[in-house]
Amino acid sequence: MSAITTGRDSTGPVGAGPSSTASSAGLTGTGLTGTGHLVRLFLRLDRIVLPIWIVGIVGLVAASASAVQGLYSTPALRAGYAATVSSSPAAIVMSGPAQALDTVGGITLFEINLTSALGVALMAIFLTVRHTRTEEETGRTELLRAGVLGRHAPLAAALIVVGGASLLVGALIGLSLLGLGLPAGGSLLFGAAMACLGLAFVAVTVVAAQVSEHARAALGIAVAVLGVSWGLRSLGDVNDNAASWLSPVGWVQSVNAYGDQRWWPLLLPLAFAAVLTVVAVQLGRRRDVGAGLVPTRPGSPRASRLLSTVPGLAFSQQRSALLWWAVGLFLGGLAFGSFGNEVTTMLEDNPEMKDLLGAGGSDDLVAGYFGLILLILALVVACYTVSSVHRLRAEESAARAELVLSTPTARRSWQFGWLAVAGLGTLLVLLATGLGVAVADALVSGSTERSGELVGATLAYLPALAVIGGLAAALHGWLPRLGLVAWAVVAGCFVVGWLGDLLKIPESVRDLSPFNLTPRMPLESMDWSVVGLLSAVAVVLLLLAVVGLRRRDIDSA
Repeated sequence: MSAITTGRDSTGPVGAGPSSTASSAGLTGTGLTGTGHLVRLFLRLDRIVLPIWIVGIVGLVAASASAVQGLYSTPALRAGYAATVSSSPAAIVMSGPAQALDTVGGITLFEINLTSALGVALMAIFLTVRHTRTEEETGRTELLRAGVLGRHAPLAAALIVVGGASLLVGALIGLSLLGLGLPAGGSLLFGAAMACLGLAFVAVTVVAAQVSEHARAALGIAVAVLGVSWGLRSLGDVNDNAASWLSPVGWVQSVNAYGDQRWWPLLLPLAFAAVLTVVAVQLGRRRDVGAGLVPTRPGSPRASRLLSTVPGLAFSQQRSALLWWAVGLFLGGLAFGSFGNEVTTMLEDNPEMKDLLGAGGSDDLVAGYFGLILLILALVVACYTVSSVHRLRAEESAARAELVLSTPTARRSWQFGWLAVAGLGTLLVLLATGLGVAVADALVSGSTERSGELVGATLAYLPALAVIGGLAAALHGWLPRLGLVAWAVVAGCFVVGWLGDLLKIPESVRDLSPFNLTPRMPLESMDWSVVGLLSAVAVVLLLLAVVGLRRRDIDSA
């Protein structure tokens, strides 16, 4: 770091003579001076986060692919699966084009497309925002630019680190599929496709980081592009038209890894990434450090009464995220809920999948399906809960908590105000999820008979979510720097809930997850003793959070 914190600007040392100024100008002429130092700095900052992303994505994809092996072992089972999936627009929207479904490899990719593509794209988006716009928003980039650091070094370092992570994830995914005994050519091609998708969304995000001066806005732009890309791919695949060729997701999924193995579509995301990188460099030259091309709209000169309270302030800062989480999970509920009538036809001749759903007859099969997808959707809601609780830490780091607590506001009031908004937001997002599932089922089946039951089954996971939120709050109260532990717990609950049966995880281990303790309605009946137990655990964790925050200093570092 000594080379980039020497107290010099990008044109020469402060107060230096002409010779040293010329020397410094020569060093920074390319705008990339200091890139290597920043790469090492970013890797050090990501020494925990980056391995979690990589291991999480590759592990989940490998475990999901492994679980599929053996479920469709005969031509008859594969033919039944292909016939059902190929005629299901909902399945194609979620998982991509129905390619090579007469092979185990093709079915495996159809089952892991969603997990792998979204995982790689979201990793690229979050990490790129972290190393570009977030660094500028916190003022660290401006501090580093005061030294001998090229103008484009931060952008180049972010591209190297996150692009390298995308390549590594793609390689490991390909090797994991190869390790399952799937054909080598198709496995490596799919891994390369996922790597190219990551590179494409790294480039999308660096452009978004030039447009907005706030990290949250840049994140929203990049995620919106991902959503539009997925929508275009879905539109093209469902209607069999060229819309999918307008999408980076469509490009990488068109390789047909276990079919005719087309490598040439990967040139499209690579070219796309190269063009957007050049665009980002050009845009970066047209703005000041810390500013965006689109200036922030000035706020009202007078604050509303809502902002005079801690819950009002918390809600005003989280309402956009709450809205988009609710809309996204409502749409996710619509997509999954539309499978209800098709699941019996899809799985009636597959006893392994019936065992996975815990179902016997056709009615139980539908109930088992809804029980499983509601569990998965509730785990996604848990991600909102943890991210919302973690806003407490963000408020501390930005020194806004100190400003609020310098008023007569007590620590407990500040803490409970934010946690109340997180809890209410969790309830609303969970309710939106259940409504999405119920509406889709009613539209597909033509009956609202199950609607109330499905919404109630979704809300049954509220105590489990309260435990997760309480854990995140307790970690913030006592050990705020270990907030990632809450994300690790959510990931563990996901593995237990989604793959527990297939991976033969012992029941004693599975019961450590509050989601596993919650009855899988509507297949199982409600157990109010579990509700009471989980609610009590959540209350204890919240009390620990209060005690912990009271005993430590407020950290604005």
